[in-house]
Amino acid sequence: MYVCLCLGITTETVREAIDCGASTSRQVAAACGAGSQCGRCRRTVRAIIASESDARSKHHFWHRVKHLSA
Repeated sequence: MYVCLCLGITTETVREAIDCGASTSRQVAAACGAGSQCGRCRRTVRAIIASESDARSKHHFWHRVKHLSA
């Protein structure tokens, strides 16, 4: 799905920027350009950041639970 229409940046590209350490919409903009032009997509970028953060937290939690129960 396209996130940034100005530059043609997709959700996958935004996720890659997050995987490389971007944790704010400004950092994502610096890494891949999403949100660096008109700014309309910044809300979506922030939602993707939150979603990825939540998914990672759940993954780490279940990994620890599995490790402790083994």
